[in-house]
Amino acid sequence: MAPGVRRRGDPARDPRAERRPLEREGLKLSVVIPAHNEVDSIQQTVLGVTDALGRAGIDYEVLVIDDSSTDGTKAAAEEIAHDDPRIRCLRSHYRNGFGFAVRAGLERFEGDAVAIVMGDGSDNPEDLVTYYRLLNEGYDCAFGSRFMRGSEVHDYPKLKLVLNRLANAVIRILFRHGYNDTTNAFKAYRREVIQHAQPLLSHHFNLTVELPLKAFVRGFSYAVVPISWRNRTSGKSKLGIREMGSRYLFIVLTLYLEHHLSRGDYRRPGYSETAKRARVGFQPGSRDAPRDREPVP
Repeated sequence: MAPGVRRRGDPARDPRAERRPLEREGLKLSVVIPAHNEVDSIQQTVLGVTDALGRAGIDYEVLVIDDSSTDGTKAAAEEIAHDDPRIRCLRSHYRNGFGFAVRAGLERFEGDAVAIVMGDGSDNPEDLVTYYRLLNEGYDCAFGSRFMRGSEVHDYPKLKLVLNRLANAVIRILFRHGYNDTTNAFKAYRREVIQHAQPLLSHHFNLTVELPLKAFVRGFSYAVVPISWRNRTSGKSKLGIREMGSRYLFIVLTLYLEHHLSRGDYRRPGYSETAKRARVGFQPGSRDAPRDREPVP
């Protein structure tokens, strides 16, 4: 296995291992939670997020974006939002679709950075604290991987797992970024990354690919850490495998062409290949960690 890259000044340890309170003058983190018919899990998901961020002393807001639910999801979210002004429950002004719901949240968040969390409770709220620390260190993006040393995955459906690994392998080959979980929605971005990713094209789950690929192609820095994932225990998955194939392909090919043919026209201001390569980091001990990259302080 390739040795991990150690960030300057950091011990070689899992950043989830320590949970000391953070300073209040740090970034404000917005958490966007798209929800379509998640009445059985939305309250637990939101309370898990607020508990983890609150214990870590992080300044935050939570935006639950109701995606045309018909089962009482919005009412359940509004019930807990009533007692906490940091929680907002909004209805997506777009037509139904996961990507539209996330985009509605990205248009309304007020923080310095934003994380996308699934409404079904599959993401571990404690990993948000790790993401926050990485963004506070200066990374533009914080990405998790469910498929690197130190990660935990519980009850992943076998067919979806096979398709996931194939899709991520293709993306990894095309973009040569060394990251093996691009398709996972659970990521965090500084505000300027979201601003520079506009206009967003995806209406559905292909937004989970569009955002990180635009960050890669347009020269933003990122760090990758192992995360935990658990399959939903209630409700039904909204991801239609057959219908999403062409939509994922559309986004991947669009950004592949931008990457290779646009001559850097869409890269972030001040981009340089040297600076970008200096600010790409992987969790110490990762098999995916590049050997020659260390983030700048």
